[in-house]
Amino acid sequence: MFIQTEVSKDPDVVTFLPGRAVVEGEVIVFSDSVSAGRSPLASRLFDLEGVFEITLGHEFIRIRKTEDGDWQLMKPEILGAIMEHYTSGLPMILDGDDESEEFDEADSEIVAEIKELLDTRVRPAISESGGDVRFRGYQDGKVILEMLGSAYSYRAGIENLLRHYLAEFAELVDYRDSKPKPGLDTPEGKAVQQLLDERINPSVATHGGHIALVDVQADTAYIRLEGGCQGCGMADVTLKQGVEVEIMKEVPSIAHVLDVTDHDGGANPYYQPGK
Repeated sequence: MFIQTEVSKDPDVVTFLPGRAVVEGEVIVFSDSVSAGRSPLASRLFDLEGVFEITLGHEFIRIRKTEDGDWQLMKPEILGAIMEHYTSGLPMILDGDDESEEFDEADSEIVAEIKELLDTRVRPAISESGGDVRFRGYQDGKVILEMLGSAYSYRAGIENLLRHYLAEFAELVDYRDSKPKPGLDTPEGKAVQQLLDERINPSVATHGGHIALVDVQADTAYIRLEGGCQGCGMADVTLKQGVEVEIMKEVPSIAHVLDVTDHDGGANPYYQPGK
């Protein structure tokens, strides 16, 4: 088995091309070992030191490393893990887990109403711009959705819709952010989140964008550009000249701000690369 590799403009990202199908349908992103539990290969890769995020596409496996990761040490281990996976005969995604949902049986009627709203009102409205949503769970008024493609730029509208039709609705939770990350509860994490909520996101929201704080580890803040910001040709300028400067000024203990966005999967209506 011959596995090709492709580097990107981002030195922390390398794409591995096994020359075989990886997953069918939409791209799947795993941001931690918990979410990767439904993929034997992703779980194996997260066991390797330096792996920060894994993206599985139709014919590719994209790995994002941590800032201190060393590709010279990591690549042989990653290549070995991919080869062992294909020779093991294990599926890439375990049956029954791809559409996992978490909710109490007593809330079945509420969940059914949420799904109907998503199917009849949300999906038709966002599909033309390449967006989609998946129901992932419900608990105490919190609706957990996995938002794909441009869906995040419609978040406010989805919240308003659920609030209008669902008396029990309290909060919309992004599935990718529903897993606990200790770094978000540190003083640094809370300070960065407050900055994003109060000053940065109100500004980028005017372009249909949103910036999410993924995690804080040591002196590094990991952020993800969503909605209109994903795939934006001006994303690097926004990050380097705006967001990064503001975060490091507000929270001096943060020395690095890393963008973990899959910009190749973005469909931004406002800017195009090179313009």
